[in-house]
Amino acid sequence: MSIEKVILVEDEEFLRKNLAHYLRGRRIDVAAVETIEEAQSYLARDNFDLMFLDLRLPDGDGTEFLKELNLRPSKPLIVIMTGFGSVESAVDCMRCGAFDYLIKPFSNDQIEVALKKAEKFTHILKVNQYFSLSEDQESQNDLMGKSRALDGLRQLIRKIAQTQATVLIQGESGTGKELVARALHRLSPRSSAPFIKVNCAALPENLVESELFGHEKGAFTGALNKREGRFELAHGGTILLDEISEISLAMQAKLLRVLQEREFERVGGTRTIKIDVRVIATTNRKLEESVERNEFRQDLFFRLNVVPIHVAPLRERVDDILFLAEIFAQRFVRKHGVAIRGIAPEAQDILVSHNWPGNVRELQNVIERAVILCEPDKFIDPETLNLEVRANKAIAAKFEAIENSGHLNGEQDPFKTLYDVEKMHIIRALELCSQNRTQAAKMLDINIRTLRNKLNEYKAQVESPSAGDDDDEDGES
Repeated sequence: MSIEKVILVEDEEFLRKNLAHYLRGRRIDVAAVETIEEAQSYLARDNFDLMFLDLRLPDGDGTEFLKELNLRPSKPLIVIMTGFGSVESAVDCMRCGAFDYLIKPFSNDQIEVALKKAEKFTHILKVNQYFSLSEDQESQNDLMGKSRALDGLRQLIRKIAQTQATVLIQGESGTGKELVARALHRLSPRSSAPFIKVNCAALPENLVESELFGHEKGAFTGALNKREGRFELAHGGTILLDEISEISLAMQAKLLRVLQEREFERVGGTRTIKIDVRVIATTNRKLEESVERNEFRQDLFFRLNVVPIHVAPLRERVDDILFLAEIFAQRFVRKHGVAIRGIAPEAQDILVSHNWPGNVRELQNVIERAVILCEPDKFIDPETLNLEVRANKAIAAKFEAIENSGHLNGEQDPFKTLYDVEKMHIIRALELCSQNRTQAAKMLDINIRTLRNKLNEYKAQVESPSAGDDDDEDGES
């Protein structure tokens, strides 16, 4: 992050002009003054990144001015200049908040070292401020699972991470696209540099440009100070453009230039800022279709789609469902301080059978709710999960075979009566719900009392592990 504005407070004219000339040669805006009063006037009107401050000035002592500056909510980094340097003076200035200390006469090389130190410090400070405001919790997770699809994804990440290529990650919501992006950054040569996330879907359209590229003071109503954008914060590291498909066509054109030239201007500014960042984008849409509908620029798509990664939905990674469910259960047991014995087999069947439209995020929320609602030292059961029951392929095939056989209880019956159809349908529901009457009643859209009466009518000997607690609902269907 470059030093752009410097205020120079020095009463010696020759030194003041020479230093100002050198700084302007580095394309830095310089305000050169000779008194504390003039410096205060400039600071009241504008913000500065750095100040060179002489200790002995015509209208006051530089050390006292330094103490005053440190009381301001927004202040520049301060480099002290003095021709009467001593260890005691240097220590005193550092305690009062000085960033650096130079003894006159100094060389341009010493100024250059001070500027580079200030640039590096400013960049770290801005990045830390960004992360201190971030409430992102998903970064605590890692790519977990044991399915073949996930193993292949991990191998692909390790291969791509070492390159500088732009990556486009596509997949449904909740599949873990951001985790893939974080893994790419963590395994890359940029791992020690910032990882900056931009949620394009959450930003108002009129603020997207300012968030991405920053703005100058007074660029628009409310722009009271200069602000660095996310691309500047990510300099040297990685920027994640989450849900890239949500930005407008006008913004896509500006983003294209950044990807091509690696440079931009802040809103309201004229200075061209060059950056070194790796770009990773994610989307839950099929961008190829968005391009065909003219909702997304084709040239931007080509720039982003250098290395495509597809994250499979959870329903295609059945081997991961119970594995993740157990991990999430252990995590939320520790988080909420509750004690459970595990996940009951019938609840595991329901987890595997569920379609998981919300993918891993939905599974995580379901398990957290179940852990909270589970009775102490009990298993998580189907009622605690409170999931819509969906037949898996094995159960569906089993019932299809029953239906195609055209018989019930071993007796051939080419045309079933309504009584037999109803009976077989209820028995199907009970089998699907592992003989749990409460869940079967929900599936059949009847209450538990009606189901019990039907079973008594059929004289069916159906034992239900949880039937003993089902007699508390007395409504009629």
